[in-house]
Amino acid sequence: MNDFRFYSPTRFVFGRGVTDRAGDEIAKLGFKRALLVFGQGSVVRTGTLDRVKASLDAAGVAHAELGGVRPNPEITSVREGIALAREFEADIVVPVGGGSAMDAAKAIALGAVYDGDAWDFWRKRATPTDHLPLACVVTIPASGSEASNSCVISNDEEHLKCGLNTDLNRPVLAIMDPELTFTLPPYQTAAGVTDMIAHIMERFFSGQPAVDVTDNIACGMIRAVMDAAPRVMEDPKDYDARANIMWVGTLAHNGLAGLGLGVPGGRDGDWTCHGLEHELSAFDPKITHGAGLAVIFPAWMRYVWREHPERFLAFGEQVFGIEPVDPAVDDLSDIDEEITPERAVEDAVEATIDELQDFFVSLGMPRTLSEFGMTEDDIEKLMPGLSINRGELFGSFKKLTLDDARAIYRSAL
Repeated sequence: MNDFRFYSPTRFVFGRGVTDRAGDEIAKLGFKRALLVFGQGSVVRTGTLDRVKASLDAAGVAHAELGGVRPNPEITSVREGIALAREFEADIVVPVGGGSAMDAAKAIALGAVYDGDAWDFWRKRATPTDHLPLACVVTIPASGSEASNSCVISNDEEHLKCGLNTDLNRPVLAIMDPELTFTLPPYQTAAGVTDMIAHIMERFFSGQPAVDVTDNIACGMIRAVMDAAPRVMEDPKDYDARANIMWVGTLAHNGLAGLGLGVPGGRDGDWTCHGLEHELSAFDPKITHGAGLAVIFPAWMRYVWREHPERFLAFGEQVFGIEPVDPAVDDLSDIDEEITPERAVEDAVEATIDELQDFFVSLGMPRTLSEFGMTEDDIEKLMPGLSINRGELFGSFKKLTLDDARAIYRSAL
């Protein structure tokens, strides 16, 4: 087990109807002026925003609003929010929504106390040292941003989508009401489930040796969300299934699933698949992050598994109950060819990857990049951003070059 530090300062308020307690919880922490940040209409249409505003009013917390944050939030709206936060003299930023609203709010919280342009942080021209606190009202379980140290922002002018990890990004409060997720469209639910599974797998496949406690936590969370997802597809108002999905989404990305698996001197995981996917949604912001991961992760797995097959065998056994056949104990009379130990491992790994991808597809996720309208000619357009964000050599499970990335993208078409 590698050394680690674990910091998770977020206070969670989880359960039915807790949306109406948002103002009281924020006021109890001493905040008086909140900047509300939300997306392009769903929290307005469902009445969630009005409930939050009413709770703030009842608690005596003044509030201003920044709406219209798009999926894959862009630096322009962040700059607008920074100006509003300063003008309003906000002492806390309150995103109401999913990962996009939360990431925009994190960026605003960092930029509001910085003299330069906030984009400096994502282009690694400056390091944040201060921020406004955040309190999240979560409506879409997926990103885990309500407890994570990460924040991803796009810059359309530069055709870049960049991530920033700092503990300053960790919210002080997360209001989590599973009932708010009852109205999520199936596609959004499926993309969220894919994203949270990917957050866990990025850490599981860090390239580091097994850590039994962490591996059991990680695989247990994946099994739980894979059990819950089909249930909410059948019954969107299955509270227990929605609650399990929402809580897994948080634990998948607050660092718990990677303890002891961190790369010495690096992050708590490989994160290559997220890097490859970020270039897809930078290329076309209409590509949902989780949907892109549903295509990229299996393609990456098929490309790299021989580097550490033991991790794939452990994953297959713990998540799907898949083990290599053993000629000494298994009946192989219906198989004509000889099954060598090497072939048995390959078959088990391929079956594991197939099971994972089939699960994503069963939820309505895409199998190929061509389903996004992408062609082989588009692959080269992804390379400049990948080079800036990841460098010429990247990954911890297996070191990859830009040519390797090209091959992975090509295999996913």
